[in-house]
Amino acid sequence: MLKDNLSRQTVIITGANSGIGYEAARKLSEKGAHVILAVRNEQKGKAAVDSILQGNSNASVEMMKLDLADLTSVRNFSSTFIEKFHQLHILINNAGVMIPPFGKTKDGFELQFGSNHLGHFALTGLLLPLLKKTPGSRVVTLSSIAHRGAAIDFDNLDGSKGYKAMRFYGQSKLANLLFAKELDNRFKEHGIETISVACHPGISNTNLFNLGKGETPKYLKGLMKWFSQSAAMGALPTIYAAADDSLTGGEYIGPDGRGNRKGYPAIEIPAPGVYNEETITRLWTVSEELTGVQFDF
Repeated sequence: MLKDNLSRQTVIITGANSGIGYEAARKLSEKGAHVILAVRNEQKGKAAVDSILQGNSNASVEMMKLDLADLTSVRNFSSTFIEKFHQLHILINNAGVMIPPFGKTKDGFELQFGSNHLGHFALTGLLLPLLKKTPGSRVVTLSSIAHRGAAIDFDNLDGSKGYKAMRFYGQSKLANLLFAKELDNRFKEHGIETISVACHPGISNTNLFNLGKGETPKYLKGLMKWFSQSAAMGALPTIYAAADDSLTGGEYIGPDGRGNRKGYPAIEIPAPGVYNEETITRLWTVSEELTGVQFDF
């Protein structure tokens, strides 16, 4: 059952200046939450805050700068947030980079793995002290149907032995899913009340790329309604994962339609073998080593 009243709850949403993150920020602020839009582009972030306030003058929203492709920025954001706020009810790890040309983060990680997974891993670990002391807190991490058939190539995480954008995107989204599951396992193992939930938006219009032409071709626009859904619909699994009282942690939420590409949110069962214990443990260890962030459970 979705909570109708989130007043006096503090929510961080990464990448909330557009798409899924923006829609989730708008809806959660309507429920009374104080929402922090944690964004890399401050100009776009301020525009998103203004847009939310135009639709709801009572909304409590603000923008804070966060670049997940720069661990110094992640640390600065976390320390600033902890100084300003005494509780964190919901952390939504939403921001994502999708199939860019080969590139690296400020710290030398492959851009998709570094931003989508390692940046969020570090952010969550640094904010853990606040999450632990906030009753009923939860972490929501966005994965993707692109995790299906993906694998973590531990021998080529930096892309130095070859790079294929879609393969590396799938790897980063699989890492998001495994992180969310293992985080919940460790919360339960240490008797911590905080829960961790994973979700994905199916295929939403925000995930379609423009083939380098600046605008989506007309023939694709006509097909969109058949294989994708709006950002507002794509945000529903995020909102469900963030505000549904029935969740106990470890769930994976996605659209209920064919192939989980579109529809209304429901608990989804990942493909058999996705939660491989050896892979999960190795990913956690490697993530701690690469980021220098240790989780203080």
